[in-house]
Amino acid sequence: MATSGPTASGRIDISLADKVVLITGASRGIGAAMARACVHAGAKVVLASRKQPGLDEVAEELRGAGGTALPIACHTGKPEQIDELFARATAELGRVDALVNNAATNPYFGPLIDTPDAAFDKTVEVNLKGYLSMAQAYVRHLRERDATSGSIVNVASVAGLRAAPMQGIYGMTKAAVVSMTQTLAFELGSSGVRVNAIAPGLVETRFAATLVNNPSLREHFVKRAPLGRHAQPEEIAAAAVYLSSDAASYVTGHTMVIDGGFTIG
Repeated sequence: MATSGPTASGRIDISLADKVVLITGASRGIGAAMARACVHAGAKVVLASRKQPGLDEVAEELRGAGGTALPIACHTGKPEQIDELFARATAELGRVDALVNNAATNPYFGPLIDTPDAAFDKTVEVNLKGYLSMAQAYVRHLRERDATSGSIVNVASVAGLRAAPMQGIYGMTKAAVVSMTQTLAFELGSSGVRVNAIAPGLVETRFAATLVNNPSLREHFVKRAPLGRHAQPEEIAAAAVYLSSDAASYVTGHTMVIDGGFTIG
């Protein structure tokens, strides 16, 4: 891995040149935008999500732009598929330098007290267990390589920082992601592995269509945000590049809120 810290000139470039970044939930939305941003910053990317066709489309786009992209279908709730993901990434690209945990689900929209057991189990499996399982596999990979540095970026949400009416289980898992990020940062810091989180506000994606396409729900977010609008996926992606890069070599345990000011209101 590249060494961390400033260049001899004192200038730090936000670059991912010579790095391999693995991104989950990369077939669309924020994950696909992060993949584009990482490739633009010089990285080779491993794209993961449950379904291969969407990954292939993103990979084709990135390759057409001159990038290197390896699409691998993987259910992050299944440890055996995660092991295969890292094995293939290592075999084809040599290593994984940074991990971006972005895959998420939100199958239930309604009062927390009425949450069906199946929706609870599914949300925890993907949003929480999946993130930890990916982090565990990534750290095993680093240890096998005797790597002296690494980066994990977990995508949380402002729903994990404030009350999340009608999205209670989703918000609970995202609050747990923030806690997991801080604990992993504390425990892995001596190994040179940085762990940070990104907490987006409302972003225009298919995942958030229930909110974005409902005028009253969208207004709830927009009217509280000083910038007066919701975000586009590309506005979240740059944070993943920064946190995965050596420019963020002294940043760990941090949750970067990107919400147009929503949480300060």
